[in-house]
Amino acid sequence: MNLSDFGWDDDFENNFKEFRENKLLPARVIESSRLVYKLISGKGEIAGKLSGKFRYNCHSRGDFPTVGDWIAFKPGQERGFVSIRGMLQRKSKFSRKVAGKVSDEQVIAANIDTIFIVSGLDQDFNIRRLERYVTLAADSCAEFVFILNKADLCKDVEQVASEIKNLFKDTQVYALSALSNQGLGQITGHIKAGKTIVFLGSSGVGKSTIINRLLGEERQKTGHVSEHDGRGRHITTSKNLILLPDGGIVIDTPGLRELQLLCSGEGLKNAFYDIELLAGKCKYKNCTHTNEPGCAVLTAVDDGIIPKKRLDNYHKLKREIEYNLFRNDERFKNKRNKFRKMISKQAKIIKKFKECPGDYN
Repeated sequence: MNLSDFGWDDDFENNFKEFRENKLLPARVIESSRLVYKLISGKGEIAGKLSGKFRYNCHSRGDFPTVGDWIAFKPGQERGFVSIRGMLQRKSKFSRKVAGKVSDEQVIAANIDTIFIVSGLDQDFNIRRLERYVTLAADSCAEFVFILNKADLCKDVEQVASEIKNLFKDTQVYALSALSNQGLGQITGHIKAGKTIVFLGSSGVGKSTIINRLLGEERQKTGHVSEHDGRGRHITTSKNLILLPDGGIVIDTPGLRELQLLCSGEGLKNAFYDIELLAGKCKYKNCTHTNEPGCAVLTAVDDGIIPKKRLDNYHKLKREIEYNLFRNDERFKNKRNKFRKMISKQAKIIKKFKECPGDYN
């Protein structure tokens, strides 16, 4: 098994020297489930679990290995698993905030070269959702392109593609129909030996169908899309990394119905470059583009240059990023934990007083 086929290169080899000195071997995570990892090594597929020390040093969810990560394992199996002792620093990653109230990072895929943002040209298409994807993709250190699937269901494909190109500068857009196998040749230029592509998009947009066409076989499960609401059903339930027959690596992911932002402001600037460009022309440097006089952004909205919905989404995503970064700040976490301990202590005193009021007389 040649690890270079799975993306191993000189940079990873140089960064692995310290692990080799400790007699550890490299492998890439091709699937993960409940801290059990399916790995590809120089000797083929193996199963691995994290060592106790590794788990102890993982302070957040984002510190755990995910599909695409390169790990260091100790040769020899115990109860059918090798011991994962370390992980190489990621060269890129696509991540989001975990679902719910916890402000923690969930890494969807690691060490990726290209992100295919897949959208269906049916009832699923939503330009505001694409702005959310781009905000995260622009923060990933990987290039990204748009795949507009189900082109056979849309009468104005060129118009939609043009709208996307106008909103996101220097971004490539490909319209195709995976079901009828039309237009797939357009994306093969991004598929190169040793390079990793991750497919991202909502359920039912056709990610697994496109991958099956690239594989030349029906390996990934696919399902029908509701005629009522155009929404897909979760068929792909776990992330997995696949080696293509002609070279290149793809990562299939479950449909992302919730995509909360946990990223720097740079991703937002790239996704809304037109607003950021106009912001430099505002009368006030600290202009919020809401109601200030001399605001170049609001003027552009009034003149029809920037859609109001785009500006509204910009404000929405900006607030979301700021809020999640604030909640994830260590100082905030420490203050929150101290406050919770104080409340817990007060609750215990009140409970004790209610149970034994005479002791306090």
